[in-house]
Amino acid sequence: MMNHYAGYTIKWVTLPWERRQAYALRQRVFCQEQGLFEGDDLDDIDGHARLLVALGSVGGWHDEVVGTVRIHELAPGVWMGSRLAVDNAYRRQGQLGPTLIRLAVCSAHALGCREFYAQVQHQNEPLFRRMHWHTLEWLDLRGVRHARMQADLNFYPPCYDPLSGMVINTPVRKPAEIPIFLTGVAQ
Repeated sequence: MMNHYAGYTIKWVTLPWERRQAYALRQRVFCQEQGLFEGDDLDDIDGHARLLVALGSVGGWHDEVVGTVRIHELAPGVWMGSRLAVDNAYRRQGQLGPTLIRLAVCSAHALGCREFYAQVQHQNEPLFRRMHWHTLEWLDLRGVRHARMQADLNFYPPCYDPLSGMVINTPVRKPAEIPIFLTGVAQ
């Protein structure tokens, strides 16, 4: 699949189709691709978590969910992020995962978050460290090494409008130059 979107919107889920596609993406990533769950990865947390999505946009219209993450409050002021997933075809885009993380923490911060945690698969730990998270401990979850990490909230200002979210514009691609050949013209 080719990355064909002119831009992306990262926001909280507001429509039923966004939620359905986010759950389907998680099923593809965590069940089919990684084999961490059988059937689906839904659990009790999904009943009260805030779900965020990265939406590919065409002509300003949201087309499909290409990334997702969920957040929930563990205790007053203590938040947790989990189930960060980006569609395989869009992982090289490079900004989707970081922007999902940024909006997750910034929107929780606006809701009174004083501590924000995540259990991050080992291969993603360097990304989180670059984004001002620190590793608290290493865990083995479902046979995969994870880092239990905490965000430095000083780098995540509160976002009071997560329903509108954040927009990523992709570079405009110039059309390929077409060589012009003149025939039958005396030179």
